[in-house]
Amino acid sequence: MQMTKMIKFTKMQGAGNDFMVIDGITQKFSLTAMQIQKLAHRQFGIGFDQLLLVEPSNMADFKYRIFNADGSEVAQCGNGARCFVRFVSEQRLTNKSEISVETASGIITPKLEDDGMVTVNMGPPKFSPHEIPFIADNAAPSYSLEVDGQILQISAVSMGNPHAVQLVDDIEKAPVTALGSKIEHHPRFPERVNAGFMQIIHPQHIKLRVFERGSGETLACGTGACAAVVAGIQLGKLSSPVTVSARGGELRITWLGGTSPVMMTGPARTVFTGEVDLESIS
Repeated sequence: MQMTKMIKFTKMQGAGNDFMVIDGITQKFSLTAMQIQKLAHRQFGIGFDQLLLVEPSNMADFKYRIFNADGSEVAQCGNGARCFVRFVSEQRLTNKSEISVETASGIITPKLEDDGMVTVNMGPPKFSPHEIPFIADNAAPSYSLEVDGQILQISAVSMGNPHAVQLVDDIEKAPVTALGSKIEHHPRFPERVNAGFMQIIHPQHIKLRVFERGSGETLACGTGACAAVVAGIQLGKLSSPVTVSARGGELRITWLGGTSPVMMTGPARTVFTGEVDLESIS
């Protein structure tokens, strides 16, 4: 297969978290971090939170690679996983309603539901500091984190990528922009971290805002929703299933505790399709 200059893509969104999705099975191309940054620009490019690449896999139906708007590659994206299965179905790359997908953090199994929603088995959460990774002596439901001279109480959990979740009284007044970047780059998170701000409405309903590493605040974050619910259950403040209201829509998260998988259900929709000339963004 020859390298192509023009690549076809699909713009998709899941609860407002938006993606540029590219079929890397029938098209051969390569992208640099700088090109991804240019494509992500909302005025001069396509505009997206993450770029998703569909590739062949030797251990699953497909391989799934994820790049943030700054060009950095990450291991997992929950809203992207839902868009991924919608994409391969609409592009007729599979006739299955449930697929296995290889990611950098393991195999996930997104499934198209009869009602149009998508459910993803996100696997079990990880709490061990070295698996997150997070610098701490032992795993705990919450930790004290010093940021600009103030002590924050956060829960640290990995859903294939690291999350720091804190409780806030009012999600609209939460200092997401001011604190998000500082938490993202905190030295106790050697691979940076997604900063979640959670307001509990009642034990089965939360509001959530997430400042994502490499992308800034997004309208929704699937792994962030999973991490927030897991953290709330660990703290004894939530009970499964939990509805997570993000600025871009709602997700339903189910977790039975321990090593059981976190199940996430939500929307995934195509916005538009197009082509882009790679030489124009070199």
